[in-house]
Amino acid sequence: MTLAPGLRASMLIMVEREDTAQKLGSGDVPVLATPRLVLLAEMCTMQALRPHLEPGQTTVGTRVEVEHLAASLLGAHVEISTELVQVEGRRLVFAFVARERDLVVGRGTVERALVDREKFLSRAASR
Repeated sequence: MTLAPGLRASMLIMVEREDTAQKLGSGDVPVLATPRLVLLAEMCTMQALRPHLEPGQTTVGTRVEVEHLAASLLGAHVEISTELVQVEGRRLVFAFVARERDLVVGRGTVERALVDREKFLSRAASR
């Protein structure tokens, strides 16, 4: 199946204790942790891709750029949206934005590579 720019996905989360910098150890304040923001963006890219992959195909993360612009407190509702903006062979580039209501709290890009699952795992195991 051919992947083309325009694939989108979004998810809405409520910031819980498990999502905080304090809990994850990336800081000591009870706000949405940057590592969790990155994870959510990557999960969203997978959500966009999953219905379009051939059997045996998957994608792996290769690069992330993130700007975490504002703190989201416990109980805040944050929507993460991704869009596939560039396809270069097996390289897939997604733009993402995270919003708390009308406030952009984070944005960036997630790059993934399209791979054959078994070949990828075989190469990783043979190193």
